[in-house]
Amino acid sequence: MTDPTRFRSRIATEDDIPAIIDLMRASIAENMKAFLSDAEIEAAQETMGVDRSLIADRTYFVIETEKDGETVMVACGGWGKRRTLYGGDHTVGRDDSLSDPATEAARIRAMYTHPDWTRRGIGSMLLDLGEQAAREAGFQTIELGSTVPGLPLYEARGYVAFHTVHQIGANGEKSTIIHMRKPL
Repeated sequence: MTDPTRFRSRIATEDDIPAIIDLMRASIAENMKAFLSDAEIEAAQETMGVDRSLIADRTYFVIETEKDGETVMVACGGWGKRRTLYGGDHTVGRDDSLSDPATEAARIRAMYTHPDWTRRGIGSMLLDLGEQAAREAGFQTIELGSTVPGLPLYEARGYVAFHTVHQIGANGEKSTIIHMRKPL
């Protein structure tokens, strides 16, 4: 489990976007290597990136800690109250209309951990934050679109796969997105 005195969360702001982009790039470049080839990572990146609607909605978190006297961002992620399941501002097929908490699921979105900070419970911390906020907003179910590398964490946290999509990237490689859900 994460030591809450070591890591702290806060709501992301527009000013965080450059650091979030850097963190996402580092996470994608390193954390996916054990699961995907370089070409598959390249294809997967086509649906990844900053989603400014999450920041505007105040549903996106950053996790920080102190290292050598400096505050460093070690992870980011959040939840969405919109119908878009995954992707950044540029992702084709977005539906940014609001979900109805009485009949639709909230979304866990855009979770990334810097490679220097993996396996410390930070992903679970982000899930707890997103799930609790979605629950407080009246949602009874939560869904996410997982990459292959994210699958073990989400399964361990009670998410169940119900649909898998395979997209072909511009480089001809397959990108897999596993749709998962759990009750809140």
